[in-house]
Amino acid sequence: MATKVPPRIRLLLASGAAALLVVGSATPSAQAADDGGKKVLTVAVSQSVDSLSPFLAQKLVSTTIHRLAYEYLTNYDVKDAHPIPGLATAWKPSPDKLTWTYTIRKNSKWSDGKQATAEDAAWTFNKMMTDENAATANGSFTANFKKVTAPDPETLVIELKKPQATMAALDVPIVPKHVWEKVGDFSKFNNDKKFPIVGNGPFIVTDFKVDQFVKLKPNKDFWRGTPKFDELVFKYYKDGDAAVAALQKGEVSFVQGLTPAQATALKSADNIKVNDAPGRRFFALATNPGARSKDGKTFGSGHTALLDPSVRKALFHATDRKTIVDKVFQGHAVEGEGYIPPRFESYFWKPDASQKIAYDPAKAATLLDQAGYRKNGSGKRVGKDGKALDFRILCHATDPNDKAIGKYLQEWWGELGIGLKVDCLDNVSDPWVKGDYDLAFDGWSVNPDPDFVLSIHTCSALPATPKDTGATDNFICDKQFDGLYAQQTAEYDAARRTGLVKQMESRLYDTGYMNVLAYPNAVEAYRTDQIGSIKTMPEAAGNLWGQDGYWSWWSAEPAAGDGSSDSGASKGVVIGIGAAVALAAGLGLFVMMRRRSSAEDRE
Repeated sequence: MATKVPPRIRLLLASGAAALLVVGSATPSAQAADDGGKKVLTVAVSQSVDSLSPFLAQKLVSTTIHRLAYEYLTNYDVKDAHPIPGLATAWKPSPDKLTWTYTIRKNSKWSDGKQATAEDAAWTFNKMMTDENAATANGSFTANFKKVTAPDPETLVIELKKPQATMAALDVPIVPKHVWEKVGDFSKFNNDKKFPIVGNGPFIVTDFKVDQFVKLKPNKDFWRGTPKFDELVFKYYKDGDAAVAALQKGEVSFVQGLTPAQATALKSADNIKVNDAPGRRFFALATNPGARSKDGKTFGSGHTALLDPSVRKALFHATDRKTIVDKVFQGHAVEGEGYIPPRFESYFWKPDASQKIAYDPAKAATLLDQAGYRKNGSGKRVGKDGKALDFRILCHATDPNDKAIGKYLQEWWGELGIGLKVDCLDNVSDPWVKGDYDLAFDGWSVNPDPDFVLSIHTCSALPATPKDTGATDNFICDKQFDGLYAQQTAEYDAARRTGLVKQMESRLYDTGYMNVLAYPNAVEAYRTDQIGSIKTMPEAAGNLWGQDGYWSWWSAEPAAGDGSSDSGASKGVVIGIGAAVALAAGLGLFVMMRRRSSAEDRE
């Protein structure tokens, strides 16, 4: 939540593929008769929903849906992301900062007509505090809670064990007690069998089909105002080219995660606006530090050589971030440095010259030699045990960035005598949680308050046992990092807290468990003949997909005229991709296979 995944950005072609890219104008046909004149906003998504339970969901597409379906205590201002009222209209700490009192608004109702009260919020938090399965997605926010009560319907009181700086940024969906108290096993309940789903956000989830769609209707009783479209649909596309073609034909209103080639093509199309803005995501290379659980047991099949910090550092010295930004992202990204993207200026950190692990293949080779991994007669690096440095990297099968960068890594690391198998899978989650990987392409969306994306690298985020699923990203457990995390959580002084967060980023960088390669732009497009107006976040040069709130889809207004996405006929200019590839090659560009869910696009 902070919003995993995903992250994620895509397109194109296998060598010699006989594919077509539609780049001209497209005119939607008259809307289907069974639409009944409804104004439908259809959003193409490249990621399947992991769960409709807000207690379990971590992928960006799922948390986006939950922001629409449920209120949080607070929201983020669309202009500058400072905390503003949500379900709570006001909040105040005690002098010792150990007790927080929230005033719950009177004008929020659940979609079944019942009043939303402080008791719903208290029940939500208490369930997370007492049921480990209910804390799967957002447990870091309540780990420091001592007691939560609702003395009356409009008052919520949270008592803390120690001060906690995130109390105005608790990114936890509040659920209706009268519905959720009937749930048994929270680890298995995905909230996807009974519709409509009871919520109090701007939209109500009305239908869901796995790997197909999620449908929502406006909540006419939403206190901030009713959304303008009659229906909102998130439609799943495994293939990015298919999503772009659907946009061209008017079958969808919006597409996110465009590749550079797709964005360039769409900029010349009629009735389509391309939005290319600084993103809130990072794209990283993660190493398996030795999968472990809280009970001290190790598991998985991670390569033991990656437990050696010299090996991890050598791999990163042999990775050229600038080439990745220039050739893979084609300039639609910023070169990676620290853990928090530069969009969040106050928390952005980068290493100084003496600390930076710069691209330096010669230094990488020296580090490996000194660590005892020398080349044998065949040019392969082997350890003192005779075991070769042959690694596997988890790759999202439909993500062109993963595949393209994987090829670069094979080339760069191969020159060092290191083998690399690029395992491109439709589902990387299964081997990931089992620890059956050596490295992985990783990425998360970062919230204005970075607490969550920091918490996923703490020891407390590890799974309880090897059979459980924790809140960890990739099994990092570092006592120094944990100590800094505890300090920043309890620090209310903004300047001092910022300094502690930057120390955490520095420590994470030095351990070599994570190598942030890039901060991708949000590259997306929508049909201006379907969407008349829509809010970006931040309002100046911001993104539409995966916002820290519900502003884009809540604010969207239909364009004059048809204003609906449906299956229309295209009048576009069709270019053979073979010719496009030749042109791209001539320009020195990389045109690549689509990517999956941008590193799971986890939030």
